[in-house]
Amino acid sequence: MRIFIYKSVFILTILSLFSCQDKKTNNYKAGVVISFDDAYVDEWLDADKILNKYDWKATFCVCRIDSIGQPQLIKLHQLQDEGHEIAGHGYHHYNAVKFVKKNGIDAYLKQEIDPMMASMKRQNFNVTSFAYPYGERSSELDSALSHKFKMIRGRDFEDIAPEKEGCYYRNSKFLYAFDIDNNHIHFSVPYLLELLEDAKKNNKILILSSHKPVKNLTANYQTTIATLEFVCKYIKQNDMQFYTLSNLDNLNHK
Repeated sequence: MRIFIYKSVFILTILSLFSCQDKKTNNYKAGVVISFDDAYVDEWLDADKILNKYDWKATFCVCRIDSIGQPQLIKLHQLQDEGHEIAGHGYHHYNAVKFVKKNGIDAYLKQEIDPMMASMKRQNFNVTSFAYPYGERSSELDSALSHKFKMIRGRDFEDIAPEKEGCYYRNSKFLYAFDIDNNHIHFSVPYLLELLEDAKKNNKILILSSHKPVKNLTANYQTTIATLEFVCKYIKQNDMQFYTLSNLDNLNHK
């Protein structure tokens, strides 16, 4: 009996040591990246006015920058001045995979990436992160864009156990986000809670994407302010951290 007890204690001690080592592999605080795509600038600022009481930070991935009016550009700068990140989402918002298949990677860079970066720079936005339009990506695109951006985000379309989801930061510049828009077939608040709890329990950073924040749903590609506030409350109540996409690049170099 004593031998069995000693062996049991020894095994538990070893497992505990390995458990501690696993936790130390993530030398950052559990948290969330909340990102928004397209150019819903008015709605983004409206959401910020509601959510800034949580000291939240978000990443706004902007497309069609030259079609945005001056009032909206002023609002984007206001968001940037508050510590939010302004990222790239394409010049014309082409589906990158489909465009490259038809026209080639060089044409994509010349028509979609280079003019976007030039316009962003002209508008005084220092863009270091990129989110693929429609979330679709390929290894060829990742390779070409890795020289231009520090963080590159796609979207995750799965509905599996949280610990198997791809929508967590994995010490890489290549990311996938879980879509919390109302029309996403896999989205539900209970499942979102599972993802948040998994992030908290296992010291992960959950990556989320959205488009247009609204108080009441009227169309697809919308996320309710209530959903965003649910996320923000969870982060604050559980002493977790808000990250931007560019913040993750800093973690890559630690």
